[in-house]
Amino acid sequence: MKTIQEVVEATIRKTPFIEEALHEKLINVSSLARDILPEVIKKLKKDVKIGAVMMAINRLSPINELRIRKNIKKLALDLGDVIVRSDLCDFTFTNTTSLLKEIAKILSKSADSNDYFLTVSQGIFETNIVTSKNLKPFVEDIFKKENLIHSVLNLASVTIKLPKENLEQSGVYYFILKQFAWANIAVQEVISTTHEMTIVVKEEDVNETFAILMDLKLN
Repeated sequence: MKTIQEVVEATIRKTPFIEEALHEKLINVSSLARDILPEVIKKLKKDVKIGAVMMAINRLSPINELRIRKNIKKLALDLGDVIVRSDLCDFTFTNTTSLLKEIAKILSKSADSNDYFLTVSQGIFETNIVTSKNLKPFVEDIFKKENLIHSVLNLASVTIKLPKENLEQSGVYYFILKQFAWANIAVQEVISTTHEMTIVVKEEDVNETFAILMDLKLN
């Protein structure tokens, strides 16, 4: 049977922002205990005093979190170039057998010029295409018979080069993306390769996005 400590830890670990705020002493322990008390009671199937929940919260060990923070912070200092692209469009299509053939056409078109920006991400049910605005007419023409699920204009991207060590360290993407959540920036797309991460945002948010990534590198 699980203990109060185990249930409290599992409940808080589900919400990383809470765990970090606790570590920074930004959350009132009493208020948090009252908030999670119903869930703790539900999981343990017995009455639990709020004082016991508060005690369990105070006993949470930050050692593992601090270790991850230290390692990720070191990786952040090794982030490579930050590249910004503007005037982008985002298209999402339903996957079909014909779609793959059309993708080959747009890839061929993008190879004609270094001015074109193009990324293609294929999921199980849909395919996403982020491209520069000057390719928009070609996308609309080439994929005119496909089922367009979603499209957004006036976007920008910020690409960062990740160090080789990022493959061995857990939490790298979380460490980066949480900065945008705290800044209330809506990330439109995240596109990644082994050593690159591209974040697509609205053009109005690109300056703040760039500033956040530069701050990770410099501080």
